[in-house]
Amino acid sequence: MGYEKLLTKNLIKPFKATDLEIKKQIQLAARDLHSAKAMIGMDKDWTYSIAYNAILQAVRALMYAEGFRPVGEGQHKTAILFAELALGEKFEDDVRFFDKMRSKRHRAVYETAGIVSEDEATQSLAFAERFVSKIEEFLKAIMK
Repeated sequence: MGYEKLLTKNLIKPFKATDLEIKKQIQLAARDLHSAKAMIGMDKDWTYSIAYNAILQAVRALMYAEGFRPVGEGQHKTAILFAELALGEKFEDDVRFFDKMRSKRHRAVYETAGIVSEDEATQSLAFAERFVSKIEEFLKAIMK
């Protein structure tokens, strides 16, 4: 993959992750999916935020597997840019949805409580489950 632009902008740096470190990121994603499911009827904003975080952890696993880690400020946006490059056109719609989630999650966490609807919370969780699963399959293919 062409990660030169991200390297040049000092958004990522080389990182030799162990298989265990990659696995731990996937375990964090699984933990967050579990927590988001538990939260679904209690707090829509947090369900959405935790579902987003599950995706973020899975993308970090992907970064580790590709030999990189994010650095500096804006690591969430860096994860989006990295996913876009690593996953390619086939995942373009998923990455775009992930980015929309990033933006809304930021507002829900830092600016305005109660902005996530019941449908958005449910949709975000279902999307997170699918996207994390896709990343896990992608990881299996590249880590053979």
